[in-house]
Amino acid sequence: MKYLQQFHFSWLVALLAPLLIITACSGISDPNPSQSGQDSAPTPSVQMGNVIFIHPDGASLSHWGAARFLHYGPDGRLNWDQMSHLAVYLGHLKNQLTATSNAGAVIHATGVKVQADSCGLDETGQPVKATSGKPETIMQAAIARGYGTALINSGIISEPGTGAFVAKVKNRNAHAEITKQILESGVDVILGGGEVWYLPKGTAGYYAQADQSRREDGINLIELAKQKGYTVVYTREELLTLPNTTKKILGVFAADDTYNDASEEDLRNQVLPLYESSAPSVAEMLEVTLRQFSQKQKPFLVVLEEEGSDNFANANNARGTIEAVKRADDAIGLAMKFINQNPNTLLLTAADSDAGGLEVVGEELGEMPINQKLPPTNKNGAPLDGRDGTGSFPFLSAQDAKGQRFPFAIAWSGFNDNAGAIVAKAHGLNAALLQGTIDNTDLYRLMYSTLFGTQPSPSE
Repeated sequence: MKYLQQFHFSWLVALLAPLLIITACSGISDPNPSQSGQDSAPTPSVQMGNVIFIHPDGASLSHWGAARFLHYGPDGRLNWDQMSHLAVYLGHLKNQLTATSNAGAVIHATGVKVQADSCGLDETGQPVKATSGKPETIMQAAIARGYGTALINSGIISEPGTGAFVAKVKNRNAHAEITKQILESGVDVILGGGEVWYLPKGTAGYYAQADQSRREDGINLIELAKQKGYTVVYTREELLTLPNTTKKILGVFAADDTYNDASEEDLRNQVLPLYESSAPSVAEMLEVTLRQFSQKQKPFLVVLEEEGSDNFANANNARGTIEAVKRADDAIGLAMKFINQNPNTLLLTAADSDAGGLEVVGEELGEMPINQKLPPTNKNGAPLDGRDGTGSFPFLSAQDAKGQRFPFAIAWSGFNDNAGAIVAKAHGLNAALLQGTIDNTDLYRLMYSTLFGTQPSPSE
């Protein structure tokens, strides 16, 4: 009871002034703590259980809105819409307002503000000390306690959204070293792309040609994985037919990413699909992972990143971006179904930035005819995309409640990641602890408290 009272108070403080908690727990102060305040409803106590963290990289409210319009219509609802709790997400870094993928992931994994170039190391080159007081990420803490653990990515597995949860390097582009640290970390399930970073130069793989392989240390990580007890799979079919008793899984589903992150025009010229047909979606990867963990009767942590929502947006590919967001939403829906049967599980989702500054542009039918190609730019010069890229026909929404469909376009503010309009959402166990306005460091606190039943504190 004493612990529960302490946790009750800490989360009340976190809800009222999240940056004050940062000062108390991580030693990083903010001269302008939140002034927003909260309503007077009591804060529920924490309960221990599983955590599924889904990171649809770069997805702002506008990204979700575009996917809703196209796939479900203006009166329809995404799975994401139906998650029970939400909070405005503040994603600034220690030295920058707009998050980088690597620093944002480090913050999610440690609960500590870091500089924009951090990939798990602080300014002195030492491993970031987490809010727990230890130089370990939340996934490393879960591995140390014998929990089930999984990293899932539609891109190369060394992408920061998964890599930062177990790897610590000086440069985010050190993909060979990050991939090696992931494999050596003890994570039970590793699913993603990036075969070129598993194989020594000159070694051909399932997807990678001999001249594509990138490792310079001579280590064949595929063979090392087999020695460590991993069952290695390369296709959707191989993954989906794995026995439920499989102990450790390494899925390598593409030479590079499982998607082709270029503009619509470039993909058309190269005759390339948005996603490789042989690769499973992140929802299918999650389905197999949850099926495996359900057999093991122990708590687990899953970190899943749909990277296409960021990379397609960075290429200003509207069709690819919406497809990626829909794939992330499918994974969210699958996790929600799992929670219906396993209520001792928290689903948490957030992006750390707004990729490309996507905005939905909708006008009356007469102003945006569905059978007329869009102009290349909006009146203020913003690039405009239709369903096949610049200068193509507009998207057409799914039907509304009256059966009407509406044309719309996508306008872009740039190619980079922006601060944007980001919200975090939660569903299932302890979801009510997510409300109001939160800092990016608070995601770690909620995951940590749910997994381990205690506050992340140096005094542990």
